[in-house]
Amino acid sequence: MKFAYGSADKSTTSGSERPLGGYNGRALATRFEKAVETFTELNGADPVRQDVDGVPRPRLLVQAERLAACIERLEPHPSEALRLAAHCQHLERWRIARSEFPEGRAGYLQWRTRLGRYHAERARAVLAGLGYEDETIRAVETILTKQHLRSNPDSQTMEDALCLVFLAYEFEDFLDKYPDENKAVDILQKTWKKMSSRGQAAALELTLSERARTLVARALGSSSAA
Repeated sequence: MKFAYGSADKSTTSGSERPLGGYNGRALATRFEKAVETFTELNGADPVRQDVDGVPRPRLLVQAERLAACIERLEPHPSEALRLAAHCQHLERWRIARSEFPEGRAGYLQWRTRLGRYHAERARAVLAGLGYEDETIRAVETILTKQHLRSNPDSQTMEDALCLVFLAYEFEDFLDKYPDENKAVDILQKTWKKMSSRGQAAALELTLSERARTLVARALGSSSAA
């Protein structure tokens, strides 16, 4: 199955970095709502567009909505830190290009590590500007930087959600770009190992194409995913 996710601010404004924590909405909006609206504005400035049902939308905004929907399905009572992290997991990712780092896996890992720190830094600036306590901000940073995956339930739930978004929305495009089935099976096995048993169960309920189901079954070494 796909995950239903609501529409959000579709602002396409680009340019220099925006002031953090600013808000012009309803006076009685909660602090959480203000944070989400700020993250939505920043994600909405992504210059990369992604087609969704024939409508080009900011890629990072789409990703945040999908993450939030996955988390809601996985965790009926998510913490506020986890809900916030869903909207800033990839915050302003376009500002740090992969090309700024060396080729190869080592360079890729350096890029991903720097991105995680950058997302956490930007999220902290937004949340501190809205008066969030340091405890909550640090909890968001822990999730964004993927710390304590097995021991921190929120970090693991985010990892599960990221894997589900990949499988539900991105795997088919991956297969089109990299048709090597052995590579796809290897990626699926690595993805499966990152997930908790709850995440794996949710993955098996996804509506996938026949091609994708066959590869998932191969990766798991059984027909349970078919």
